[in-house]
Amino acid sequence: MKKNEIIELNIEDITFEGSGVGRLENGMAVFVPGCAAGDRIRAKIVKVKKSYAFAIVDDYISLSPYRQENDCDIYKKCGGCCFRHITYDAELKVKENTVVENLKKEGIQVETNKIIPSPNITGYRNKAQLPIRNDADGNISIGFYAKRSHRVVNVSHCNLHPKFFDDIIEYTRCFAEKYNISSYNEENNSGLLRHLYIRYGEASGEIMVCLVINGRKLPNSDAFAAGLINLNKDITSIMLNVNTEKTNVILGRKNILLYGTPYINDILCDNKYHISPASFYQINRSGAEKLYNLAAEMAELSGNETALDLYCGVGTIGLSVANRVKKVIGVEIVPDAVEDAKRNAQINNIQNAEFICSDAAAAAEALLRHGERPDVVIVDPPRKGCSNELIGTISKLSPKKIIMISCNSATMARDIHLLEQSGYNLGKVQPIDMFPRTAHVECVVLMSRVEK
Repeated sequence: MKKNEIIELNIEDITFEGSGVGRLENGMAVFVPGCAAGDRIRAKIVKVKKSYAFAIVDDYISLSPYRQENDCDIYKKCGGCCFRHITYDAELKVKENTVVENLKKEGIQVETNKIIPSPNITGYRNKAQLPIRNDADGNISIGFYAKRSHRVVNVSHCNLHPKFFDDIIEYTRCFAEKYNISSYNEENNSGLLRHLYIRYGEASGEIMVCLVINGRKLPNSDAFAAGLINLNKDITSIMLNVNTEKTNVILGRKNILLYGTPYINDILCDNKYHISPASFYQINRSGAEKLYNLAAEMAELSGNETALDLYCGVGTIGLSVANRVKKVIGVEIVPDAVEDAKRNAQINNIQNAEFICSDAAAAAEALLRHGERPDVVIVDPPRKGCSNELIGTISKLSPKKIIMISCNSATMARDIHLLEQSGYNLGKVQPIDMFPRTAHVECVVLMSRVEK
């Protein structure tokens, strides 16, 4: 098989990134973007490796019953969605299979529960972080990075966002053009406007608009704020975030308030939360309520436990179970998030929760030294999963139960394997879809200490 060769191919499966998988007679896999299981295609080979190849669709011979009409103008350019060409039921099946396969790779044989779908598959995102750059013609683009690149795809509408996000994006683009404000250039760290950052409290209706700038001030900032207030009466916070570093980290350390409050409010699992720009808060609020209630049910809390919440963010998980336990200890490395968590406990009159600003592994080690023995550890790590150090310290703390909430089933499977070696049995694995149309899937895992 050679590059540019045209072959006929039956698409038998689909990867977690949305590419179809067909096989040649010799068993060699061919990966084809934009295909669905059941498609029969003519494919043009674009790259050949030793045991697999990549191709693009030259023509469709027959279409899969799982295929649906793409409803997004920039779907093939943007790196956000990868399942917009198949039905939601087919997407859920792919995600469920991905979790199972990642567990199998670590030698873990367990029957996972059927994946729980998201309450909403459109308009569910309460946050947008949109890079601002110039296109090849010098026009301002506000949108998303194209897949595996830092080229910005201009967006006028995204089906994953609430509709009013579109208006804020267009207003910001017009403002920058009207006042001739420069956009950021990554190569030489020049230009002012880096990102447009929007947050939304679904229950409260409050909106935050934050411009990330490569400078100390925004020209005509009063006009920018006044126009936004005119645009949408629910905008209650307008901020500048200063980031002058040559980095791909979005937010800098300094915030400048232009209007309203430096945070917005939202309600999650009956608790009220202050959310500032740097605060971690689940993107899919309705899905998060399902997720947190599921975690609490899995833990089967009696009311007498001490719960340790690692990577706690603004405290949402720990505070959601505070009325079901004796004590909550939350740990988070981001100082602003810890301050938010403490404030959130006060707002909700929760008096049995304390929050520590620290690396998760270091905090767990400190608790061990002070003789603090949690009954339940709730851990919601980043995509890279738990460090070996943290796994070891959790094992030393020896909680009766570990509830792991993971957004990466590959690192989750690795961490489960390490915890099994440390004396824990895997009980349940429950996939739950928090990010419809994208490659991401969340899981809740229950592990119980083996009693000697």
